[in-house]
Amino acid sequence: MTLITLKQMEAIYWIVQLGTFERAAARLNTTQSAISKRVQELEAMTGLAVFDRNQRGAKLTEKGEHLLALGQEMLALHDRVLDLKSSEETPAHRLRLGVTELSAMTWFPRLISKIRDTFPRVTLEPYVGTSRTLENMLRDSELDLIVVPDVFVGEDITYVRLADVSNVWMARPGLVETREALTLEELAGHPAVLQGSQSGTGLFYNRWMRSQGLVFDQALYSDNLMAILGLTVAGVGISYLPRQCFRPLVDEGKLVVIPTRPVLPPIPYSAGYRNDRPTAFITAITDLMCDTCDFSRQLQS
Repeated sequence: MTLITLKQMEAIYWIVQLGTFERAAARLNTTQSAISKRVQELEAMTGLAVFDRNQRGAKLTEKGEHLLALGQEMLALHDRVLDLKSSEETPAHRLRLGVTELSAMTWFPRLISKIRDTFPRVTLEPYVGTSRTLENMLRDSELDLIVVPDVFVGEDITYVRLADVSNVWMARPGLVETREALTLEELAGHPAVLQGSQSGTGLFYNRWMRSQGLVFDQALYSDNLMAILGLTVAGVGISYLPRQCFRPLVDEGKLVVIPTRPVLPPIPYSAGYRNDRPTAFITAITDLMCDTCDFSRQLQS
């Protein structure tokens, strides 16, 4: 495919500015025939008549005027690219960042503040969704970076470990006798509110429960963490929830921790980006995540 060149656009620009092909050639330190050739090549490529041959002088056609306006944008962009070498200005970036509910309700607001302080010209597009949705959006180039439980396998995505999140079984006070640790068999006799297949935490623990032979007779599934929390506080069933994040609800007497043997394994959380899109900017944001990530407290600022 033949591309429109900056030299062709330069020729059009200076012909119009100086009024003749001859003056434009002198300005660009070339010959009049070279300038004419650039114009002819551009007209052949675009199928447009740039100059009106029925008029005296270098008068643009209506399409030629539109072409010149676009050409000036090309030349201005070219100058900006050349200015990057000497410019000390922080470059502008666009960041489409996806996180799950747990990140959004804990350390994500503090991360946003750090990103803005470090990259003042950044345009942020945050998205909160389930792990499965975020992973699909990353693969489809709809997101640049995601934070999810590290449960997905794929050679096309790089995952950087951020933190582990400890979960425990919780319930409304009085729903479960908790004088001593329950076996998984005893736990299975209670109704449960569990995370579903769109949730990274749900995928992780569903696999673990299958490996332990833990099957609930009564289970309600949801991919919404806040819905699960509300149902658990209301006494609909037991659920696994992040210990530190929801400790205030335990301190307030709205939830109790159910000791079990064995205990739940921690959930590994990672930042993920596509292998074909690595940049210094994405690496810098991932480093900020490593420094900021903290799932222990809600609504951090």
